[in-house]
Amino acid sequence: MKCIRVEHPDQFDDLANRAVSESSEVFVLFFGRESPGTNLSWCPDCVIADPKVRKAIGAVPGSILLEVPVDRKSNIDSPSNIYRIREDTKVERIPTLVRWTEAGPSKTRLIEDECSEEAVSKYAKETRSSAAGAVAATP
Repeated sequence: MKCIRVEHPDQFDDLANRAVSESSEVFVLFFGRESPGTNLSWCPDCVIADPKVRKAIGAVPGSILLEVPVDRKSNIDSPSNIYRIREDTKVERIPTLVRWTEAGPSKTRLIEDECSEEAVSKYAKETRSSAAGAVAATP
């Protein structure tokens, strides 16, 4: 698994486009940014989900994980948070995991405690077939 970190929202589109041009197995994880003192996310659900997501996505051959940290000061609950108001992300809670394709995000996503290793593995398989169908249907 290759990991690409999106340090600033301005980088998101470019890095997502690069990732999908490189692999059909691209997943985006929105999570609470790590605190400098502990190197752990300020979001307790993110701390729990992170190793599970990484293990499950790491088992997907050729996978790329786009890591998108959300700062505490720009809390995802804020109506002005860029990832909350973007039409293609619409993140309301973290952690959020979504498959990304050339057409953008999949219609389904895993949110908060849905990010278990088993659920992420199942999600990767289920969205792989729908992502392949969407690409095949595109002229």
